[in-house]
Amino acid sequence: MEKHKIIQVRDLTVGYGTDIILENISFDVLEGEIFIVLGGSGCGKSTLLKHLIGLIPPLSGQINIDGEELSNCDETAFKNILRKIGVLYQSTALFGSMTIAENVSLPIKEYTDLPQRSVDTLVKMKLNMVNLKGYENHLPSEISGGMRKRAGLARAMALNPKILFFDEPSAGLDPVTSVELDNLIIHLNKSLGTTMVIVTHELQSIFNVAHRVIMLDKQTKGIIAEGNPEHLKDHSENLFVRNFFNRKSEN
Repeated sequence: MEKHKIIQVRDLTVGYGTDIILENISFDVLEGEIFIVLGGSGCGKSTLLKHLIGLIPPLSGQINIDGEELSNCDETAFKNILRKIGVLYQSTALFGSMTIAENVSLPIKEYTDLPQRSVDTLVKMKLNMVNLKGYENHLPSEISGGMRKRAGLARAMALNPKILFFDEPSAGLDPVTSVELDNLIIHLNKSLGTTMVIVTHELQSIFNVAHRVIMLDKQTKGIIAEGNPEHLKDHSENLFVRNFFNRKSEN
């Protein structure tokens, strides 16, 4: 049985003014998969992510999120799409003056009318899922970088989204903490079935978690590889792609 295409991107062109970053790219993300967007510096990874979550409108093309057209929707439809997605930003974007519990409760209070007791219960559940039980009343400055990432993840998961987006989740983490975060991502994907779209250039994380990847290229402004990273490492017809996965220079 063919899996549902929860994200469909067609003929997408993105950029800033006359500066085209990506041109006429098309790809699908399947429901329940861990899908990674990768490539060299300046290839448009983060720019693409901002378009997928609706922060920037495309110059042309279509982005469809779970049956709803993102690039041409009204405010009501856009809010409906936002309820289906969660985002873990590279900086975690936690509010420093608020406790971890207060940070996680923000989207619940914004998008639901649940009583405070139910909100508190939900927050504890989400923090327990990312192994932060007992840290409800800590401020972000009082916990480690890896714990802040997990707190940001708990907030991203607050509304039980169908899709989680990650922007460089391993950035700033030591290797051990990075592996722990990878394992948590795998666990949540398997236990919840949540679709995950991850922007990263961390090879070890790519091999650890990815079901499928696309590789963006700065020169061609397009996608130069798509598939399983282990397969691409040895069998891609593109030398740059093989070198990327094998950590080799072109010289």
